[in-house]
Amino acid sequence: MTWQEVIDVSELNLFAAREIDDVYHQIISLHGLGWAHRNIASYSEAIEFYNQALSLIEENIETDIEQFNSSRSFFSSRKSFLLVDMGVVYTDLAQYEEALLFLEQSLALVEEEGDWRGFPLARIGEIYLRRENLTRALEYFESARDDYQVDFDRYAVYVGLGAVYFKTGRYREAVQAFERGVNPPMGDPGGKGFALNGLGRSQVELGNYAQAFESYRQALRLFKDLNEPWGESQTLGNMAALTERQSETELAIILYKESVNILEAIRDNLADLPVNVQRSYAESVSDRYRDLAGLLLRENRIIEAQRILDLLKVQELDDYIRGVERTSETVTGVDFLRPEEAILARYHELQTSAVEIGQELEELKDTAQEQRTDEQVQRIAQLTDLLDEINGDFRNFARSSEIRSLIDQLSFEAQEASLSLNQLDRLRDELQQLNAAIFYPLILEGRLELVITVPDSPPLRRTVDVSREELNAAILEFRTALTDPGSDAAAPAQKLYDWLVRPLEADLAAAGVKTIIYSPDGQLRYIPLAALHDGDNWLIQQYRVNNITAESLTDLTESNTTQPKILAAAYADESLVHTPEVNGTTYTFRGLPGAGLEVDLLPTETKYFDTAFSLAAVRPILDEYSILHFATHAAFVPGVPEDSFILFGNGDTPTLRDVEDWSLNGVDLVVLSACETGVGGRRDVVALESQRQRHPSTDDGVLYGADGSWHDQGRSITDRANRIDYRNI
Repeated sequence: MTWQEVIDVSELNLFAAREIDDVYHQIISLHGLGWAHRNIASYSEAIEFYNQALSLIEENIETDIEQFNSSRSFFSSRKSFLLVDMGVVYTDLAQYEEALLFLEQSLALVEEEGDWRGFPLARIGEIYLRRENLTRALEYFESARDDYQVDFDRYAVYVGLGAVYFKTGRYREAVQAFERGVNPPMGDPGGKGFALNGLGRSQVELGNYAQAFESYRQALRLFKDLNEPWGESQTLGNMAALTERQSETELAIILYKESVNILEAIRDNLADLPVNVQRSYAESVSDRYRDLAGLLLRENRIIEAQRILDLLKVQELDDYIRGVERTSETVTGVDFLRPEEAILARYHELQTSAVEIGQELEELKDTAQEQRTDEQVQRIAQLTDLLDEINGDFRNFARSSEIRSLIDQLSFEAQEASLSLNQLDRLRDELQQLNAAIFYPLILEGRLELVITVPDSPPLRRTVDVSREELNAAILEFRTALTDPGSDAAAPAQKLYDWLVRPLEADLAAAGVKTIIYSPDGQLRYIPLAALHDGDNWLIQQYRVNNITAESLTDLTESNTTQPKILAAAYADESLVHTPEVNGTTYTFRGLPGAGLEVDLLPTETKYFDTAFSLAAVRPILDEYSILHFATHAAFVPGVPEDSFILFGNGDTPTLRDVEDWSLNGVDLVVLSACETGVGGRRDVVALESQRQRHPSTDDGVLYGADGSWHDQGRSITDRANRIDYRNI
């Protein structure tokens, strides 16, 4: 039975139970609907059904139910069960603190009056496993194993133990644990697939590639049969990693692409959930995107790799501004080249045959051996031979003449695609007009991939050997120097320059590049590229630097030919101190002396300073100007627009949630310029630097920019203001 069939049956049962006011079966049906929707990655619906079931329990906990001597005992055990499953949903979404709250509530209930203690313990262990706290994870899994009074969900304990053993290099013990986890209870048939995935990964590390592939093949067949997308995506990713290890790079790319496209479909289903949930899920699966992008780059398929990076960056932008919609270039996920489509079709054909034969074989084997007819025995033998043949086809798939021919075509088409995609032609035209280059760095394990697109040239890539730990340390050193006026930032700035820019110097010079359009990856967004140093000069002395979130979300050449109309404002009086409270957090700010001079130098008559710079004064006239330039403090908290705000000179603090409701139809550019803008006062605050995206409340494009990289009490603002020229925008 597929999960959709479970949903159909549960909906009928729920309807019938409601008709006769049968609370017991309503709760059971709602629980089943939640579990089924969780398994098809419809998380919003799963949460809604679980909440309905929990509400029914709270409303009826004192009600007698004929099927049970103690209704309270039934309600308590069912509530504990539901709380665990709610925790599982939030674990899937990488919302670990929220998940722990549900699981700890469940644990408290079962300790009072239940024998299910191992159930929540195992799921808490999974959270610590995902957080890489292997010691705590092992403690919880071992406690769950020792405390289980019933067999239900015991398989999850062994899958968890196997995962800990795998991560600690104890591969043979991992195999034994996963083998004990391949027989999950009736309520979770997909559990076998996750055990098979763990078994396959362990077999890979032991060098048993054929056995690993067979484990993955069985898991993929199971997940496809159930229509369980997350399991299918995970299995395809593991198969891709195995084929990559066997040097079947082209096939690995196809499998990774299929895996990523399933993840994209899941991410689309999360649109109704809060942005912070969408972001945590995207981050939890981002390694799959990075693996694919890294593999494409190794094959010099740079445009395709760039598209993968764009898919990740859609979520990054939506962290700041709710309502970001994917463009025609990102909404379709990952494209397959024609030979890839043919290879994938053949692969699915084999998989479908295996599923159909396997299902018939299992149905026949449900009959006890002594009760089978001669026809059944003969059919079982035929199907077993066919399945063995298909298994052989799977193992030899990449080596077959049909697939080798398609891979040869693929090599040619991939090379051609990197040189002639319509996207590249458009990019070249736009970059030529701007004397610009687009720069995408990609952080991978053990290396940086630098991808650059310049006019009149194919995309280029340069590889720099540097570990993630070294990069993080250099970023921290540089940020520390920038925020300390007494420190010399040139040395750490030069180290990062040597990694990020020096490998591209000759390419930039040869192309006559004047502007670098920069799309930072990961933690690189925490530093200003313009402030890197080559040993003699800052990068800003050689190039203009503009940040974007994703190339395919940005029209690089779109411009308004009318004369810009500027509204400027500054919070400049250093003696004027504001201590605003925003969403429960109190901040302390004082005016920036250089901000007043910066605004004085701007070519506009509309200027507001200090207490005159108020929401009441400027809000009614904002959409009458094409450029808004505010030299003041601001803080941007990813995923929490209610905590992200702009400080006006009189102390007003409109949040990004407020800004969403503003009509900015005439506005083309918003510049936030101040010493703390890009840093904010909170942990995990990142700069919103020149991110071009449509404002959620209008169809007009608005370019948002922030210049907050220099913590110098505003002293460098004067130099920057002297360089501002809005006439050329």
